[in-house]
Amino acid sequence: MSVTATTGYLLVLVLVFGSVLFVILSATLGYAVGQSQVITARLEIQRATDIAEAGLNYYRWYLAHFPNDTTEGTGLPGPYVHEYFDPEGGAIGEFSLSVSSSTYCGDVASIEVESTGHTYAKPEFRRTVSARYVRPTVAEYAYIINSNVWAGPSRTIIGPYHTNGGVRMDGFNLSTVSSGQTTWNCNSSFGCTVASTTPGVFTTTANANQALFTFPSAPINFTDLVIDLSQMQQRAQNAGGLYFGPSGSYGYRVTFNNNGTITVRRVTGATQVWGLTTAGVWAQERPVISNTANVGTYTIPAACPLIFVEDQVWLDGVVSQKVSIAAADNDTPGVSRSIILNGNITYSTSSAGLLAIAQQDMLLGLSVPNDMTLNGIFIAQTGRYGRNHYCTNSAPLGYCNNTTYYLPSGLSSYRFRNSLTLTGTIVSNGRVGDQWVSGSVPISGFLNRYNSYDRNLVESPPPLVPKTSDVYVFRDWREAN
Repeated sequence: MSVTATTGYLLVLVLVFGSVLFVILSATLGYAVGQSQVITARLEIQRATDIAEAGLNYYRWYLAHFPNDTTEGTGLPGPYVHEYFDPEGGAIGEFSLSVSSSTYCGDVASIEVESTGHTYAKPEFRRTVSARYVRPTVAEYAYIINSNVWAGPSRTIIGPYHTNGGVRMDGFNLSTVSSGQTTWNCNSSFGCTVASTTPGVFTTTANANQALFTFPSAPINFTDLVIDLSQMQQRAQNAGGLYFGPSGSYGYRVTFNNNGTITVRRVTGATQVWGLTTAGVWAQERPVISNTANVGTYTIPAACPLIFVEDQVWLDGVVSQKVSIAAADNDTPGVSRSIILNGNITYSTSSAGLLAIAQQDMLLGLSVPNDMTLNGIFIAQTGRYGRNHYCTNSAPLGYCNNTTYYLPSGLSSYRFRNSLTLTGTIVSNGRVGDQWVSGSVPISGFLNRYNSYDRNLVESPPPLVPKTSDVYVFRDWREAN
């Protein structure tokens, strides 16, 4: 083979390998450039997201100083644009805020903030985040009580349970149980045969999760939870709600219908019976309706879904939206009104929510379903939540030792009810109780109780729900792109 031929072969090989190497180098360089662009884009997107989140945090700070202001002090609609400063590099971008609110009866329920951020270096990369700001409410608890309490072994509780008094927790607790007391005196009415000083929260069964017991914890100021019922009355009368004055009889039965209306009936007849209250007092009451007169069917106003009744209320039905109802007499000295939960109260949609406030007691009725279901936030403002103890001639146990207190024969079958399932919140100034026992044996009330707080009401509560803090917090944070 000649030298010339060999050189030709080598040239061809050099050209081939050089071309391959060029392709590899070009691809590698292109990949490196592409990766650099991707990294740069991701960095700018992250910076834009950080700037957008800074906008949310800024408005949270603003609301802490100027509650309920959705116009940033301008009185004008947004968007509201602000520069974003790097402490070391000056202004590097900006965020734009759009602010709106959900308002019922003139009261701000929640504030929605949408923030879009970008850098000046790459303004084409924009990120939008949004959040709902709300003030924490009683809906975050399964129970808030202002008294000593005993939760029996047939009770299952899901959600925080708090009392300013002491707690004997013999039920199944799947969340915290907190007491405002270091110790308290447990006596026979709480199942302690011998009165003794006990820890703020204690149990006598293996049911309770003691790892979730907390005491002493900061008391919840019940005064702060008391809603101004006079203001609620004024809003119902003047801000577009529904108002019903004194009935001139025993009160009203209010039934929620699943089409956004309520049916109101005047209670013209109610059966009188004897009941033992959680305060240990026998009293005559009229929990069972015997006669009514129709008042009418009313549409619940969307802008102000508030019902105020200046009399006693029997409550039941199917709730289809966010709505609040209050029973109170603000005009007659020494007279306070109660609500009797007269039957099942359920929701037709997951977006529904109920707040029921009784000026005095929130009572579970006598002639209620054997398996009763309740949904909502139930507040006994100055009285108590619970079911009174009822006696019959077939049960001379415990407190049933006086024939005067026996139920009429037609109502004796209601002494026991099988179960009560409540999803929502109970707020009670006085001691709660819906099962009565003697020597650890149930003698009246609900045999099984299931309580769970409602997460949906935490995120989006009904109108005018009592707040547990004035500080706005994040709810429902979302990234739009």
